[in-house]
Amino acid sequence: MSAAVVGFDELPRRIGQVLGTSDWIDVQQSRIDAFAHATGDHQWIHVDVARAAAGPFGTTVAHGYLTLSLVPAMAASAFEVSGSRMGVNYGLNRVRFPSPVPAGSRLRGRFKLLACEAIEGGWQLTLEVTIEREGSSKPVCVAETVARRYG
Repeated sequence: MSAAVVGFDELPRRIGQVLGTSDWIDVQQSRIDAFAHATGDHQWIHVDVARAAAGPFGTTVAHGYLTLSLVPAMAASAFEVSGSRMGVNYGLNRVRFPSPVPAGSRLRGRFKLLACEAIEGGWQLTLEVTIEREGSSKPVCVAETVARRYG
């Protein structure tokens, strides 16, 4: 799927609209293990396949922060802001992980523009990112991200 294109000057008129939905991303055990290694979070529910099989989810699950860390890659495949020379992550207002991400899941993100405020040289965007797992009706992450785009 190709990213939806949104014009830089069009952003204020897109408040309340979905800007795009990302491609699917595979979350295999190897990605979970690599994230555990990078962050030092080796909790058994994430990395001990045998123990997790007897745990509450019947398998290992991705770290919530691993799921959240996929937002930039998802955004890149969901939408492009034409006429923007640069974008930066400004932070998060809210993050929830309503359901787990079992190893072997496929995830994608849907990006809805909640606010667009003028800043010097550009816009501050507040986006609701809903990350869904293929085959599940409940999202695995709902986050309100704040980014800045400069023209």
